[in-house]
Amino acid sequence: MRRIHAFDFDGTVTTCDTLLAFIRFAKGDRAFLAGFLRYSPWLVLMKLGLYPNWKAKQRVFAHFFKGWTLTGFDACCRRFAATHAALLRPKAVEAIQAALAKGDTVVVVSASIDNWVAPFFRNLAGKNPMAVTVLGTRVETDGGVLTGRFVGNNCYGEEKVRRLRERFPDRGEYELVAYGDSRGDKELLAYADKGYFRPFE
Repeated sequence: MRRIHAFDFDGTVTTCDTLLAFIRFAKGDRAFLAGFLRYSPWLVLMKLGLYPNWKAKQRVFAHFFKGWTLTGFDACCRRFAATHAALLRPKAVEAIQAALAKGDTVVVVSASIDNWVAPFFRNLAGKNPMAVTVLGTRVETDGGVLTGRFVGNNCYGEEKVRRLRERFPDRGEYELVAYGDSRGDKELLAYADKGYFRPFE
């Protein structure tokens, strides 16, 4: 039977939240701190469960990146991945490479923006740079410019399962192994045949 390995990204494959790391990389410390000070009320409400996760995230993303060209944003994402490979957990990298070596399917299902998640895996897949499928939160563009909004739902919680089902609908024909580290992965881990919580720490 075919085997699919579904990895969460932030905190599971990486050592931190890459949204914050990416903003600091792209905008610098001063702009990073000023932006988060401005949006701290919404972030506090989000942590208390009083404001939707996706709305808070979209507000922050729009503040920093609305108006960027997609070309410039993607170039920045590639530079970020190239200079921040140390964020990847060695044990997670080993697990991904071992799965690929066996011929298994590897999917990264992340609430982070897929534009900067995908470049991290292009060097891990060897001769086939597209071997790792990335299902992340998608940014909306208009005329090649970022609107600050997301396309569809933030890839978090139940949305991770929905996106996985959409991409691999033949559920009875594969074994699913999932890896996560937070409440945003609860549904994914429950959906899997084998679920591993914080396995690479």
